Amino acid sequence: MANTPYLEKDAIISGVGQSQIGRRLPRNGLQLTIDAVKSALDDAGLTPSDIDGVASWPGKLEAQQPGFSPVGITDLKEAMGLQLNWYSAGFEATQMSSIINACMAVATGQARHVICFRTMTEATSMAKGKRSSVIGAGNNRIGGSFQWQIPFNAFSATNWVGLIASRYIKEFGLTREQLAQIPINARRNASLNSRAIYREIITLDDYLAARMISSPLCLYDCDVPIDGSTVIIISHKNTAADLNCTPIRIEAIAGTLKGRDSWDQQTDLTRFNGDATGQRLWSRTDLKAKDVDIAQLYDGFSFLTLLWLEALGFCGKGEAGEFIAGGRRISRDGQLPLNTHGGQIGAGRTHGFGFFYEAVKQMRGQAGEHQLNTQPQIAAIANGGGNIAGAALLVRD
Repeated sequence: MANTPYLEKDAIISGVGQSQIGRRLPRNGLQLTIDAVKSALDDAGLTPSDIDGVASWPGKLEAQQPGFSPVGITDLKEAMGLQLNWYSAGFEATQMSSIINACMAVATGQARHVICFRTMTEATSMAKGKRSSVIGAGNNRIGGSFQWQIPFNAFSATNWVGLIASRYIKEFGLTREQLAQIPINARRNASLNSRAIYREIITLDDYLAARMISSPLCLYDCDVPIDGSTVIIISHKNTAADLNCTPIRIEAIAGTLKGRDSWDQQTDLTRFNGDATGQRLWSRTDLKAKDVDIAQLYDGFSFLTLLWLEALGFCGKGEAGEFIAGGRRISRDGQLPLNTHGGQIGAGRTHGFGFFYEAVKQMRGQAGEHQLNTQPQIAAIANGGGNIAGAALLVRD
């Protein structure tokens, strides 16, 4: 497997940047994106003239879903005067598609340095009433997959994930005390991260007393909408000598679409598309789950993190509850340090890009006050849930 010329092996992460992350910030989406781009360029030692590619997921959707994806590639190009040989954005793709596409672009010579960005202003949009927290709100007619959800009051992704979690609990005996360890760990890690939104530590009693959102998911099981932008620069590995910083190699990356194109209509109602993505990821490397030093796994809802632990082989099917019981294994000094910046539950919903940012900072030893005592060399990242799942392995040589 090591000698298989998969295209991502020609790609490195040359720079990372992040704007201010907050709730209802006074800067608009484009301003936040430019802030993050400038930070990433400084990190890599590049200038705007070095950038010849830009990628984004899902592309600009401000009219359809205010705050969810308010900035398009052409917005950024015009604002920064970029001259692009290649660009890509689109909604019908894995949530990690911008990074996968950027890897292919640099490997095939379409570009040398590609900005991948994810910008959100959901907190401001929701506060202004521009966007509802439920899907389908304000529409007179519902089509597509939503026609099987909205009539049954399944307005939110919380409902769909809650459905899967309920079935999982019935089949495998997961307890709320076990599930609580994901948000408890997230808040504990966020307490050390000055950039996190929610830095207050919570206890098991706090979790069990929290109001239910969609059984079995309570308030603390849900991530927090934010305003902010995160940028990852993907470059060809041959540029490493010209960079300011330690490049991080992309060992493997995957995003699959198997089974039903749905969050809640899978053959196995305790699963989602992450299983196929995990299998694809490990097929592209000689590394194994036991080699991973740190995991940054999607926690849009805490239960999704459990499914990712199983999908990536850190434990067997139905064993995630036991794996995280008591929180020791996933703590900062545990067997598998998990979501070390606080995840999306504690640090804010950067829609998966924050996991890349955190992994790179930890692997370089640049995470500041929440840096792990042992600098990780291999990181696993999982992004998304349902049918838009993606996963990656990063290596510091």
